[in-house]
Amino acid sequence: MARFITGRLVAGSIVVVLALTAVFFMVRLSGDPVLLFAPMDTSTKDMDEIRERMGFNDPLVTQYGRFMGNAVRGDFGESTRQQRPALAVVLERLPATLQLGAAALVLALLIGVPLGIIAATRHGSGWDKLASLLAVIAQAIPGFWLGLLLILLFSVFLGWLPTSGRGGIEHLILPTITLSALSIARYARLTRSTMLDVLHEDYIRTAYAKGLSARLVVLRHALTNASISLITLTGLEIGSLIGGAVVVEQVFGWPGMGRETIQALLNRDFPVVMAAAVLFAVMYTVANLLTDLAYGWVNPRVRLQ
Repeated sequence: MARFITGRLVAGSIVVVLALTAVFFMVRLSGDPVLLFAPMDTSTKDMDEIRERMGFNDPLVTQYGRFMGNAVRGDFGESTRQQRPALAVVLERLPATLQLGAAALVLALLIGVPLGIIAATRHGSGWDKLASLLAVIAQAIPGFWLGLLLILLFSVFLGWLPTSGRGGIEHLILPTITLSALSIARYARLTRSTMLDVLHEDYIRTAYAKGLSARLVVLRHALTNASISLITLTGLEIGSLIGGAVVVEQVFGWPGMGRETIQALLNRDFPVVMAAAVLFAVMYTVANLLTDLAYGWVNPRVRLQ
């Protein structure tokens, strides 16, 4: 198990280094990085001073080494809009993004998995067809469109929920539903297909032959073995939720990392953009590490390997 964890830590570190490298070269794709950091009305003389101060006149290898060293220390420069460390600006918005992502993941599991179980245990019935139809519809609807539709219905017409902001639980409901819709569909479809395969295994027939109740067979035997696939999907869904949060936060005015990143892009605040991009990569890497550990805990063969 120690070797397994070490291997995942090394792989995660490589992913973060690649993300840092990608951010470094993306900033320099414009030809002159100063154009990204300086205001639009900056004079040529001031641009030369900025170029010298930020070390853009140095060889590319020197710039890369300096950037990586600063990034390891969490130094991505100062926000040009807020005049404070870029990483501090992003970390300030991290709790809101984690709250929204966690709520969406929990909701997806609470709805998607039972929906898939019902569809599998009632294969071919009306419930199965209804669950499959709802899953297809949820996968086809764009997140931003669903968010606007929910705002129009529950906030504008009915007046039940707020349109934007972060406060009490009522502010979390619509963004969570919007962000989790696609994940609910994926969990439902994967649970259904996996459970259908598992329910035809010999040990399931043996469990029924021993007189165990259908509920016990489904939840203790079938779902336990199907959970391996669900854990794998969870690792992928975390990445999807991180990316989807950027759009959902903008639609609902949710003060998270995604919205801050969009605002930074619009205001040419590239130190904040770089810090956010790297932090997103770190979050995704940590989430996948935890998923791999959970997979090793559920599947004894991984621990033995």
